[in-house]
Amino acid sequence: MKRPVIGICAALERARWSVWDQAVALVPIGYVGAVQRAGALALLLTPDEQLVADPSQALALIDGLLLAGGADIDPGSYEAEAHPQTVDTVPERDAFEIALTRAAIEADMPVLGICRGMQLINVALGGTLVQHLPDLVGHGEHRRVLGSFEGAEHDVMLTEGSLAAGAAGELVHITKSHHHQGVEELGAGLVISGISTLDELPEAIELPGRRFVLGVQWHPEADPESPVVGALVQAAIASSATLAHE
Repeated sequence: MKRPVIGICAALERARWSVWDQAVALVPIGYVGAVQRAGALALLLTPDEQLVADPSQALALIDGLLLAGGADIDPGSYEAEAHPQTVDTVPERDAFEIALTRAAIEADMPVLGICRGMQLINVALGGTLVQHLPDLVGHGEHRRVLGSFEGAEHDVMLTEGSLAAGAAGELVHITKSHHHQGVEELGAGLVISGISTLDELPEAIELPGRRFVLGVQWHPEADPESPVVGALVQAAIASSATLAHE
């Protein structure tokens, strides 16, 4: 049986391995493993200037789009000045992912945004971000240990009947988070379908009227038992089957 193909947007970073220290395009293996466990083939998508102008060639290769976590989004993407805590932005990645996301949504392709990816969906649809959550909520519980999910669990309340609740399989979902930014003003058409029990921060957003457009602020790829990435894969399978019969 042919597996559906899930495109995962790669980060542009600097990495060291063996004797090398170079700029790289990378995806943490947790995302790849989650996609493969759900029965799909993972395809890494790297920033490409030509695809910013016309993302169709990339979208033709995939059945679903996964926007991974990573660096802060450049505030220029939503016409804001940078906060002192907004660091290590990669504008070429932002431009590429915004273009892909808008085109995928227009084509009604399933899209899942994780952490930064949720924020990216919001920005792509005209929304804005809180650039440093401790300024808003007065604590750092959403990113307890830098570079680790150790002790990062907290509950998220999901809206009954929502895409988010269906993907998670429950209304109260234990999550692993690692972020210092979040959704401020919602992008066009988006609705909040999950909030943190810590402080009512938006933790899930979705776009009614589309087959599957979901953003989650937590990291389901860090939890082998999470069904959220599998929900994207199932939506991709259903979408492919529908297109095959049209």
